[in-house]
Amino acid sequence: MRHDNGGDLLVAVLRELGIDTVFGIVSVHNLPLVEAVDRELRFVPVRHEASAVNAADAYGRARGSIGCALTSTGTGAGNAAGSLIESLSAGSSVLHVTGQVESEFLGSGRGFIHETKDQLGMLTAVSAYAATVPDTERAGRILREAARAALATPGGPASVEWPIDLQYAAQSDAPHTLTAPVLPSPTGGELGAAGALLASARRPVIWAGGGAVRARRELTRLLEATGAALVTSNSGRGAIPEDHGQVVGNFATTPAVRALLADADLLLTVGTHFRSNETADYTLALPAAHIQIDADAAALGRVHPATHPLHGDAGAVLDGLVPYARQAEDGWTGRVTAVRAEVRAALHDGIGPQAAICDALRAVLPREAVVARDVTIPSSSWGNRLLEIYDPRDNVFPRGGGIGQGLGMGIGAALARPGAPTVVMAGDGGLAVHLGELLTLAQERPRLTLLVFNDGGYGVLRNMQDRYAERRSGVDLVTPDFAALAHACGLPYLRIAAEEHAEPVLAEAVAADGPVLVEVDLTALGPMKSPFTPPVRIPGQ
Repeated sequence: MRHDNGGDLLVAVLRELGIDTVFGIVSVHNLPLVEAVDRELRFVPVRHEASAVNAADAYGRARGSIGCALTSTGTGAGNAAGSLIESLSAGSSVLHVTGQVESEFLGSGRGFIHETKDQLGMLTAVSAYAATVPDTERAGRILREAARAALATPGGPASVEWPIDLQYAAQSDAPHTLTAPVLPSPTGGELGAAGALLASARRPVIWAGGGAVRARRELTRLLEATGAALVTSNSGRGAIPEDHGQVVGNFATTPAVRALLADADLLLTVGTHFRSNETADYTLALPAAHIQIDADAAALGRVHPATHPLHGDAGAVLDGLVPYARQAEDGWTGRVTAVRAEVRAALHDGIGPQAAICDALRAVLPREAVVARDVTIPSSSWGNRLLEIYDPRDNVFPRGGGIGQGLGMGIGAALARPGAPTVVMAGDGGLAVHLGELLTLAQERPRLTLLVFNDGGYGVLRNMQDRYAERRSGVDLVTPDFAALAHACGLPYLRIAAEEHAEPVLAEAVAADGPVLVEVDLTALGPMKSPFTPPVRIPGQ
């Protein structure tokens, strides 16, 4: 098949992938691509390349598929690197297409405009797949290879650099059907041995990570067949709806769950990598009997020794284990339910007046609603735990922990799912990192409520310094007048300054057809009972 230029070819591949919206910044080195996408699909002109990748990332997460970002050469591709690291950390599916200088000058070091030294090497370092389009005959194949790599397990971003002369040229393409790579399966002996251990367990705990979200049916069957507790990582939230009575959730390091783990006689983990912030920097005591299921062979036993490592697709392996399931001993499931209630009540009490906002959000949001969370105290303390999630596609957050990505992610998720409301939880410090995306929000007008928790700086780090240091450094920031800022951007503005404001304000914002900026004045609202500090160790403390 012949296409008049690279842009037309890209549109054809994106349609094969089911992508109808692309995020990026136009440049002299991607103009044919942007023009074709804007003509045939929807092009969203974000204000920074990092936001383009964040938005594409969340677009894919919210749909359970893949997103696409377009960036420019050199500095533009470099600007995208931080968000590519987030996608790589999360294993999320992003097709990142960036420009490149003309083929004649590629690698010559002449200082061609937008040229950088070894751009492909940079992209390789921050992507699961990276390639250069070498000619007009292989562009389609490379784009599809990139998409296949991004959609594989464990996945991650796939970057393609495309010289500008080849973008303008006519393309020859032979369409191909994307096929997912087949994952290995445990042997019958491996599955049987793990099944025997599962059958003998009387006090089981299951830990679901991000790898469990595509095995929801099988996970639910096993959970209910065993009466186990379900602990999750942040990435595993929603694999089973969090109002299920056996879902303890993302509370692994709380005293009550530590005690539960201490008494458990089996830990079965599904697609979790035991990240440092979810295991108290790897000090969390876990049961010695451990069945670990993961599609990434390198993850098996890497953090916690696995008695039975099972390499394969989570759904297939869980399905194979269900026949071995036996109900837990009398009283175990009841204890699980009690622990679930205990950890939630303790956190609800500990966050003080912010509990009113958490309660109001859940009350006004429909069951299907995206909750995108930047790295900020409300997100880290209660948004990642107490605010219930019912579907993993609604659970959007920067898994790598980088600040400032929430709004870009929220825009991508909102445009991926226009029929459902999206809420973004951001702090004033994180929002300032990509403040320009307020203009993208105003221009595209998705159904998005932006909650800005304003404490005048970097509250997490301020609390750390107040606790461990003698003075503050770099954490107190000038904060804009958010009412005036919203007005300047053409965005409706609302404010929460007291607990009784939370539900009526949030109800009004969520009911709106377009974007609304809601400032939460944390000074006026009042402090938490205990200042939140992140779960990281300070050497010597």
